[in-house]
Amino acid sequence: MGLLSGIGKSKIIGKKELTKYKDVKVIEEPSVVYIPIIIGMSTDFEIHVNDGEHVNIGTKIATRKDIYVPLYSPISGTVKGIIKKMHTSGRLQNHLVIENDYRNTEIKPFIYNNIDKLTREELVLAMKEIGILGLGGSGFPTFVKYENAKNINTILINAVECEPYLTSDYKIIEKKMKELLDGTSLLMKSANAKKAVIALKKGNEELIELLSEEAKHYLGIDVKVVSDAYPLGWERVLIRELFKIEYERFPSEIGIIVNNATTAIYFSEALRTGKAVTHRIVTISGEGVENPQNVYVPIGTPVNYIIQEMGGYTKKYEEIVVIAGGPMMGKSIPNDEFVISSYSNSVTILPKIDVEELPCLRCGLCTEYCPAKLQPVQIMNTEKGKDIDQMKKIGTEKCITCGLCTFICPSKIEVTDWVVKAKTRLLNIKKQGG
Repeated sequence: MGLLSGIGKSKIIGKKELTKYKDVKVIEEPSVVYIPIIIGMSTDFEIHVNDGEHVNIGTKIATRKDIYVPLYSPISGTVKGIIKKMHTSGRLQNHLVIENDYRNTEIKPFIYNNIDKLTREELVLAMKEIGILGLGGSGFPTFVKYENAKNINTILINAVECEPYLTSDYKIIEKKMKELLDGTSLLMKSANAKKAVIALKKGNEELIELLSEEAKHYLGIDVKVVSDAYPLGWERVLIRELFKIEYERFPSEIGIIVNNATTAIYFSEALRTGKAVTHRIVTISGEGVENPQNVYVPIGTPVNYIIQEMGGYTKKYEEIVVIAGGPMMGKSIPNDEFVISSYSNSVTILPKIDVEELPCLRCGLCTEYCPAKLQPVQIMNTEKGKDIDQMKKIGTEKCITCGLCTFICPSKIEVTDWVVKAKTRLLNIKKQGG
């Protein structure tokens, strides 16, 4: 094996049994929801409602300007202005406040007739107006992948859910298998693709068997099983595993579009019902919470409220860490007042453990395991020395912050944190025109 060919993945203890076999808990709606006025790094939004105005479930409340994404109210109630509140970015961000009237009055913000006769162009426009995002955690507007799609052969539905603890995709697929297949068919038509592959991880045999049987009723959809390894949820590693193909920047270069399973499900539901995406199934798990499980909540529900409704934090540990996302790719947040966004899939609560770092052994494991085929320690060293030119040369921006370099490091060095700092430095330079 060459130095830079790499293993690119690792077996990680999943701890999914904490939530996988429990029923999804429907959390009572909070008295107030807070809708983040931020998607990705964009905070450029037009607000469509005024302070004191009444809104229904499905009222369009805001629109992202730079890349069109509408936001819809998840509850009925009264707009109470905009406040700054902790966000999954780890920073204070603007949130639109809606006070719940508990009447659940609802409108359909869009109505599509003869769904199965919609053209490719009509489906993409619908995708845009529904506001479907990458619901595996990325938050990337889905329509962008389809708007100018050319020569697409395959839609790859990512149902791998490789992060430890996470089972929200598993639970929604278990519950909405037909919607997954219907949504996949609609995505195929949206790209003029002739086939689709739904990828699930080994270890979900019962779900795989049921989905494979149901898929026989849909033309061109195959269910494939991949190994139980991390980070097979990253599209580049998943494509490498399934198709033995590499690409430069985007999967579309090799005729593939990748979507998360929940994205396909919500696309089907929104088209068929005319209802906006207003609620999410979210995994709340980890040793730091008293009763780990998946919950069903309105977008904008505060995490501390959810934890309280679930029975609170465990008393076993003096300190805990609250992570927006999974333990590998998620972000530690200073407090638990942040809310569930439309692309949140999990919150992980773990005991805080102080680990003593040892000097780098120069073992090369971080390079060997890096799925992006980078040399993480070199990137770390460029950040420590603030060597911008070298930072650019060695591909820092290609890092996906999967966390494997830290996980695999025998010296327990927080390599990923250093690489994230380097990526952020380059991003800020680029923003400033450098």
